[in-house]
Amino acid sequence: MSDFFSSGWSLFIAIATIGGLVFCGVLLIIASRRQVMAADNTTGHVWDEDLRELNNPLPAWWMGLFVLTVIFSGIYLALYPGLGSQTGKLGWTSLGEHAADTAKARAAMAPVYAAFTDLSPEQLAKDPKAHAIGERLFANNCAQCHGADAKGSKGFPNLTDSDWLWGGTPEAITETITKGREGNMPPMAAAVGSSDDVRNVAHYVLSLSGSPHNALYAQLGKPKFVVCAACHGPGGQGNPALGAPNLSDKIWLHGWGEAAVMAMVNNGKHNVMPAHGERLTPEQIRVLASYVWGLSQSQSVAAAP
Repeated sequence: MSDFFSSGWSLFIAIATIGGLVFCGVLLIIASRRQVMAADNTTGHVWDEDLRELNNPLPAWWMGLFVLTVIFSGIYLALYPGLGSQTGKLGWTSLGEHAADTAKARAAMAPVYAAFTDLSPEQLAKDPKAHAIGERLFANNCAQCHGADAKGSKGFPNLTDSDWLWGGTPEAITETITKGREGNMPPMAAAVGSSDDVRNVAHYVLSLSGSPHNALYAQLGKPKFVVCAACHGPGGQGNPALGAPNLSDKIWLHGWGEAAVMAMVNNGKHNVMPAHGERLTPEQIRVLASYVWGLSQSQSVAAAP
C-alpha cells in the first residue's frame, strides 16, 4: 500500500486536477462562441412526430455559474491542499485540524482527570465518576474487539475473568493499553515431529486442564511437549512476559479440542493488540486501565461504594 502513495501518484493527481480545470476552461470558450443557426436549428432528433430538439447555445446564467465554478476551484486549490502533496497557501491540513480539536478537547477535560491524580487504581475502580468515564472510554476504544460486556470472543480475550496473557495488574494493563501487544505463536509441527506426534501433544495439552482427552495419546505426547515448554512453561502454566497462554486452565482463546489445538501447533497464530498511547492521554489510560482491572475483580472491589 505504501507504494501506491508515492511521489509519482501525487504528481499524477496534480496533473489530472489541473488538466480537468483547463478542459473546463476550453469547453467554456468553445461553448461561448456558438451562435444560433440561421437555417434549421435542430439536431435532427424528433420525438412524438413533431417534438424537435433545438441546437441552441448554453443559457447565459448556466455559463455564468460554470465560470464561477472554475474560478472558485482555482482559488480553492491555491489556498487548500488538492494538488497532490501541495499544502496550499493557507497551510491547512485535516490532520492539523484534528490535532487542534483533540488538544482543545483534552484541555477541556484536564480538570476532570486532575481530580483523579491522587487516587490509586483500586480507588479509581470504586469511584463512580471515574468508573463512568472508564466505561465510556472502553466503549469507544475497546468494545469493538472485546465486546460491550468485555467478555471477548474467539481470538479476543475475556477481560472479566482472572486469566491474563500479559499480566492483570493495573500497571501491566496500563502498559498493554499504552504500547499494545503482539503475540506470536510460531508453527511448531516441524519441531514436534510427525502428524501423530502433533496429535499426541494436542491431547497432552488438553490433559493439562483436565479437558476431555485420550490418556494414551497424552502420555505419548508428554515428552514432545518439551518444545512447547520453552514458552508455556514445564507445566503449561504460561508466561506473562511472553504473552504465552496458560494451558492448564480451561480458558481457550482460539477454541479447544483436538482439532483446535492441532491447528495451533501446525499453523501457529499471530495476534495484535494495537497501541493506544497516541490516541489517549496518560490520564485517560490510567482511568481506563483501572476500569478494566476492576472488571476482573470481585463485585465488592469493582462496584462503587
